[in-house]
Amino acid sequence: MQTHSYIHRVINKLDPAGNLMLNMTLDDAVAMVASGDAEKVAQIDGQFAICAQVDRVVRMARSIGRPLRYFLAKKADGPCLIVAESMEQIREVLRAEGLLDQFHPSYTRMVPAHHLVQIELVGCPDPNPRYDRFFTPERNSLPPDLDQIGKAYIVRLSDTIDAWLDRIPKAAPIGVMFSGGVDSGAVFLATYDRLLRRGESPARLKAFTLSIDGITNDSRQAVEFLQSLDLEMFLEVIDVPSAHLNWRTAIHVIEDYKPLDVQSATMALALCREIRRRYPDWQYLIDGDGGDENLKDYPIEDNPELTIRSVLNNLMLYQEGWGVHAIKHSLVHSGGQSRGHIRTSATAKHFGFIGFSPFATTRVIEVAEGIPFIELTNWDHQKLYALKGEIVARGIHFVTGMSMPTYDKRRFQHGAMTADRFNQFFPSDELPYRNEFQRYWQSRDSIASTASQ
Repeated sequence: MQTHSYIHRVINKLDPAGNLMLNMTLDDAVAMVASGDAEKVAQIDGQFAICAQVDRVVRMARSIGRPLRYFLAKKADGPCLIVAESMEQIREVLRAEGLLDQFHPSYTRMVPAHHLVQIELVGCPDPNPRYDRFFTPERNSLPPDLDQIGKAYIVRLSDTIDAWLDRIPKAAPIGVMFSGGVDSGAVFLATYDRLLRRGESPARLKAFTLSIDGITNDSRQAVEFLQSLDLEMFLEVIDVPSAHLNWRTAIHVIEDYKPLDVQSATMALALCREIRRRYPDWQYLIDGDGGDENLKDYPIEDNPELTIRSVLNNLMLYQEGWGVHAIKHSLVHSGGQSRGHIRTSATAKHFGFIGFSPFATTRVIEVAEGIPFIELTNWDHQKLYALKGEIVARGIHFVTGMSMPTYDKRRFQHGAMTADRFNQFFPSDELPYRNEFQRYWQSRDSIASTASQ
């Protein structure tokens, strides 16, 4: 049988500077991905998106904190794999290669978090990717003791923040995306505590709170939180007029249309834009994204697809969705926070910030998945929702000695503006968001077609 020797190309547009390994060099991490050994990839700690090629085999892996997309283009002399963070980057490479007619956003693929993806460039047709999970935390490994759970969880959070501080300049200002909620509150206090213990000035720290059109629930909560700890001097409320909000722009930036993520991204863009205006040279932001997913603190009643049994019985359901082999898994967008975290990562990057989400790292998720949720809640919704505040407050007190106030959960987009203004501003169902997503890419194709004529 005759065989053909195809020329294969990999165009890697990933920015190496976006990787934040907390325990090794980038070269070591790339070598681990190149090896194809999932157990080695599991040793990488931090936020990362890595592509490595060995002859015709391409391997990719990422954490929740960074997106990683790919697109397989066809040329007469063989396959061309494009690897990037965004659909827009992929589209631009195809345009430069004279292959723009092959592009469609639905043909792009997102590498799912916590999986080593292997693609063999062997010609036409190319085989399906191979998925090997590299992160499988042990469930129910902790005792049903809230003090011990809180200690383990916040010690791991604090250690992760400490490792992050080792990787950034010692004098660099640090901005916390702060609402006064449990997760952003824990990140702020853990970072403050670590700076003190390291003998570094906490004056480099600032808590940025978004407020749309004046005083809002989050701005009041943020003031109350920090006043209770005599730390109000770190707060800076960022007041933005609602006229500066644009949910359509958020769709373009995050390249997705899920309403909750678009709404959150709209607020994040407003906050990052104003921080950038006030502080042109600011680089580093840290946030509490991932805390809700870790401690399963979402109202199950709001999602008809979920039950408390599905939430508590499925490994990392909120972080990964239903899983890469499930019918409902999106090849284009991934699932769970693996999909939704782009509301945080892309919006910060859009304005030139380097963001970090310690709750979304594997080492912190590992502790969270060890919590015996079923034993602690006996399938009771209200007991589940009360757990996060109890666990985090106890852990913060153990680690820092501070008594952290806790408040009921409120989404970022709901706390940053009044309910009346929110309902006037954002569509209530998904269709307008989907339509804008489609319109945007159709308009891009139309512009490209006109320019080529």
